[in-house]
Amino acid sequence: MIQASSQAIGLLSSGDPALWAVIGRSLWVSSSATLLAAALGTLAAFALMRCQGAWRSVLTVLLNTYVAIPAVLVGLLTYLLLSRSGPLGGLGWLFSVKAMMLAQTLLLIPLACTLVHRLLRDADEVQGESLRVMGAGPNLRYLCLLFHDRHAFLHMLITCFGRGIAEVGTVMVVGGNIEGFTRVMTTAIALETTKGDLPMALALGMVLLLLVLLLNLVIALLPWWRDRLTGVIGEGVLR
Repeated sequence: MIQASSQAIGLLSSGDPALWAVIGRSLWVSSSATLLAAALGTLAAFALMRCQGAWRSVLTVLLNTYVAIPAVLVGLLTYLLLSRSGPLGGLGWLFSVKAMMLAQTLLLIPLACTLVHRLLRDADEVQGESLRVMGAGPNLRYLCLLFHDRHAFLHMLITCFGRGIAEVGTVMVVGGNIEGFTRVMTTAIALETTKGDLPMALALGMVLLLLVLLLNLVIALLPWWRDRLTGVIGEGVLR
């Protein structure tokens, strides 16, 4: 174990091209999927906020159900969409980075929508009435609320990215774990462990663990940054 860990640290410090290619591909796929899911999830949250009565409750239950489904099932559904007999088979995306981005985006949209909807619902109860009095329409009101609670929106982005970067089943099904093309950190860890290449698996695991640690650190520091920024702005106004 100690020897494998030292070899893993050596791989990271040596700048091994194969290792860093996998890391870069993982970051690219997950960050792109996170941004796409955030945009689409925010639009879906806006639409959900405009629903009233029983419709909103029904859609919220369906959305929460989608959030809780196994990630590998999302990969399977994406595979069916992109297969030759599927509705998107003509794109030829199966077993490519684009397919992995699409699968992760479909996985993260409901999570982004749920978090943004919760943010908007709580903020609208507190500040929505004053915006209505000033004549702001629904969409403008929601944009203002998001800007006001931008730290919470950033929290949503970090949460979605953390979910995406740690995913295995979804990208394995649609990407195929092809060396040099669709292999990402989580699928590489699974493969290298099976092959017995523990240094490579540990090196990728260390990077993944460090990323998750940094994400959680940022989430933990967000309230402190917000309070500090508010204090700085308040001092500037008083002066």
